[in-house]
Amino acid sequence: MKEKMVYFFGKDMAEGKADMKNLLGGKGANLSEMALINLPVPPGFTLTTEVCLYYADNNGKYPDNFREQVNENMKKLQQLMKRDFGSNSNPLLVSVRSGAPVSMPGMMDTILNLGLNDGTVKGLASMTGNERFAYDSYRRFIQMYGSVVMKIDHDKFEEILSSIKKKNNVSIDIELNAESFKEIVKLYKELVTKETGMEFPSDVNEQLWGAMEAVFKSWNNERAIEYRRIENIPDNLGTAVNIQAMVYGNLGENSATGVAFTRNPSNGDNHFYGEYLINAQGEDVVAGIRTPQPINESSKMQDEQKTLEELMPEMYNELYSIRTKLENHYKDMQDLEFTIEKGKLWILQTRTGKRTPNAAIKIAVDFVKEKIIDKETAVLRVTPTNIDGMLHPMIDPDEKITVIAKGLPASPGAASGRIVLSAKKAVEKAKNETELILVREETSPEDIAGMNICNGILTARGGMTSHAAVVARGMGKPCVVGCNDIEIDYVKRIIKVNDIIFKDGDIITIDGTTGNVIKGDVKKIKPELKDEFGILMDWTDEFKCLEIRSNADTPVDAEISRKFGAKGIGLCRTEHMFFGDQRILAVREMILADNEKDRKKALDKILPMQKEDFKGIFKVMDGFPVVIRTLDPPLHEFLPKENEQINILAGKMGVTAAKLRSKVDELHESNPMLGNRGCRLGISFPEITAMQVRAIMEAACEISQAGIKVIPEIMIPLVGNVNELKKQKKVVIETAEKVMEEKKINIEYFIGTMIELPRAALTADDIAKEAEFFSFGTNDLTQTTFGFSRDDVGPILETYIEQDIIKKDPFASLDVDGVGKLIKIAVEKGRKSNPQLEIGICGEHGGDPDSIDFFNKNGFDYVSCSPYRIPIARLAAAQSEIMKNKK
Repeated sequence: MKEKMVYFFGKDMAEGKADMKNLLGGKGANLSEMALINLPVPPGFTLTTEVCLYYADNNGKYPDNFREQVNENMKKLQQLMKRDFGSNSNPLLVSVRSGAPVSMPGMMDTILNLGLNDGTVKGLASMTGNERFAYDSYRRFIQMYGSVVMKIDHDKFEEILSSIKKKNNVSIDIELNAESFKEIVKLYKELVTKETGMEFPSDVNEQLWGAMEAVFKSWNNERAIEYRRIENIPDNLGTAVNIQAMVYGNLGENSATGVAFTRNPSNGDNHFYGEYLINAQGEDVVAGIRTPQPINESSKMQDEQKTLEELMPEMYNELYSIRTKLENHYKDMQDLEFTIEKGKLWILQTRTGKRTPNAAIKIAVDFVKEKIIDKETAVLRVTPTNIDGMLHPMIDPDEKITVIAKGLPASPGAASGRIVLSAKKAVEKAKNETELILVREETSPEDIAGMNICNGILTARGGMTSHAAVVARGMGKPCVVGCNDIEIDYVKRIIKVNDIIFKDGDIITIDGTTGNVIKGDVKKIKPELKDEFGILMDWTDEFKCLEIRSNADTPVDAEISRKFGAKGIGLCRTEHMFFGDQRILAVREMILADNEKDRKKALDKILPMQKEDFKGIFKVMDGFPVVIRTLDPPLHEFLPKENEQINILAGKMGVTAAKLRSKVDELHESNPMLGNRGCRLGISFPEITAMQVRAIMEAACEISQAGIKVIPEIMIPLVGNVNELKKQKKVVIETAEKVMEEKKINIEYFIGTMIELPRAALTADDIAKEAEFFSFGTNDLTQTTFGFSRDDVGPILETYIEQDIIKKDPFASLDVDGVGKLIKIAVEKGRKSNPQLEIGICGEHGGDPDSIDFFNKNGFDYVSCSPYRIPIARLAAAQSEIMKNKK
């Protein structure tokens, strides 16, 4: 670690600066920076993050020479402030605050008014001429220090405060007098002795080191660890500690404290926005004990409110000029804290302001228009989470909610509705009910109609690439999967959530952005896609090289994809077209057929339906490529499993239940994901592949004859051996040539394969000789590389992440070290054999920003993702290219 461990900042000087956030934390770096640009910052010093990490790694010991550096800087602070730490006549008080390199609001600890004891409090009263203020500060200090350092329950202090307010018949702290605060101080100190067996420390240096230690320790408190986990913040950053001279907003009617944003954080409007309180300390603004007032007219919610602009116009004007200076200096919207002490303005903190997705996009675009930043910076500044938040309804942040369970956030957005426990029932109920949430153990392709009708989907099992997750994302529906807290009883038609019972028909809400399951209906807000959204998306196209395609199975999906800027379809899953009353019966006839003739007869019924689907998609994708995957799932997925359903279907099909049950048993596989599926099905039953290719090519010929450009790309799934591809390629070419001869038109078409097995990746040089394109199926490639069953892996991943075996879910974000190496091998081998090989990805990783960065850096031509992930992918691709060029 560095020899220098303490950095001073004061009037017009500082030893740190803004780009030292990793060492000084965000708060410390910005305090130094503000001092350097001559803003009124209370002087102080910052203890580095390296000290925090050393302290944690060495069982609470500090580095050599650290205490000496702290003491030297404390002397410097006393000299600058012309006050003495611990003096009974002219006391210096300080705040001790955390400040990590990444903003973690409220996650770590802060202590104000440090340096007070029975002697210094009298000096403070004498120095300020305000005994009430002095004892108010003292009781605040005891409460903060007692809670944070001495670990006494905060509520026990609040109970004493409430009892004194009740005794004096007042409702808020500001109405108490000096004598009341003296009594509170006495009772607080008695509480400390009772709870800890020790007296409250009166030695100011003991107080200082106790507070510093508590803040360093708070880096590893439960809420901080959980926040880092949720926000993907590394654990090895540490927090800095800022020790700063206290300034007071609670010295009377000419003092105040507040929080302001340089622009409206809710909608991004270019209006100075904030709140303040007269005669208060900063904690009062956020505690909710008193209602803060608006700083200006644009922040007003009610006519009777008194603004800072009205009551202290000189202070407001100075604050406004600082607002402009901060925004121009940092070139971003700032969140600042200020205090006015007896008519003097102090800036306590500035940081990049948190903002809604809508505001983030508007502010980025406006800053370019105002020539504060360039387009490249604007594209980098908006996050994929911002974009995601613009595409889905969200729970109103002001709404009070009751979270009853939590699962995996599989598809973003919020939805409320009545519980329905089967897809079939959902279809029936939808005739009278418009708001439904499908709740299942897990979903299957047969549930597709019910899934499409419901507002949202909740499953007890499954992971981020389970059937429910993938389909919901494709539909743009909120979805929570792997919610282990729910138990479903299909017989009693109830779900049990941590001993609470919900019946079929009860209302719940799911939040696919957080994974929360919420009791009842809650208010939601729907973000509007304003002009700035379109402008930002156009800018992404100026920077990105990677094309973005869509995973789309219907003309409706294709239209949504084009609206969001897709340049083609990277995965059209033909099996999703097989569901629907007439289609599924024909598919089942094909499965039950005992010979090729009967299979072809059933396939002839399916062909015109598939052809119409393809025609609809080709029309929408005029001039853009459409990758169509031949049948992938095992046949058993198209048959019912329960005896009751088997009996009903047997009646419909005019076969015996015994025959149908026999076929179900015959098709059963111990591990169907590695069974007779993908190209293996096409090799076993080439007539299935032939029917699908005929449907594709007839559709392509007919649409082309209508004057629409068609680019079909036929993709063979689950190839692990080049000979599998050769066999299927022969069927494709023979069928395609025959159709074109019949239609008397030539269509350029392409044949390729999915790389989703390790063997395919390792033999990609052989496979590339037969393929014109590779599309990586990263869901199955991840599954077969790890040996995980993606539908059952949830509990394992939870344990692995918790025990730091892996950092994140490899089905949600690409495992670069393992799966990524296989992909690199395949790309290198494939392009060496076939330099013209087109390379893309169509797994769910195609919508994950970190994975997109990997694909962009490794020479991919395109990524394909769910329609509602397209804007996210466009942004991520642009950001990846910008950062690649910067390096």
